[in-house]
Amino acid sequence: MLTDLARRYAREFLNTLARFFQQLGLTPNALTLIGLALVCAIAVVIAVGYEVLGAVLLIVGAGFDATDGALARLTNRATKFGGFLDSTLDRYADGFLMLALVWRGMELNNRWLVALAGLALIGAFLVSYTRARAEGLGLQLKEGWFTRLERMIVLVLGLFGTLVLGEWSLVGAAGVLAILSNVTAIQRILLTRQKLD
Repeated sequence: MLTDLARRYAREFLNTLARFFQQLGLTPNALTLIGLALVCAIAVVIAVGYEVLGAVLLIVGAGFDATDGALARLTNRATKFGGFLDSTLDRYADGFLMLALVWRGMELNNRWLVALAGLALIGAFLVSYTRARAEGLGLQLKEGWFTRLERMIVLVLGLFGTLVLGEWSLVGAAGVLAILSNVTAIQRILLTRQKLD
């Protein structure tokens, strides 16, 4: 999973960011809320047609998304509620970004983009839900080919790709998101069955 590699190699950078936010007096939960507010603003930017700007802002916003956990560990303020809040607001963020693609598809009168973004949204939620449900059964389920980091990378590439391919770059990205997110959800269902057996 790219997520594990990213955490390993970006740890020192995230800790540096976390120290900066700590000096500003921000708490981990405040960072989580700021991250969601940024994603909402980015979703609006994408929806109104500034895809490349949206891609740049998503890369910048990823710092907030990843730093809340680092700040919690650095300040010994990691709590079960903090993890719950972060995970829940990540689902809102996923939803807003996919709805931005749906809106863009409607504006462009592109039914493929609307349908694939809707399927991608279902897949994103199911990837998260299968993990949460498995953990509710007492299992650890972090495996998965296509988790949140991979989804963000594909979305950013699709947004940048509009410079060359126009709206069809968004269709391609939404298609990859729709297929691989749902495949990952199925993968987690099968892994849960295997672990329960």
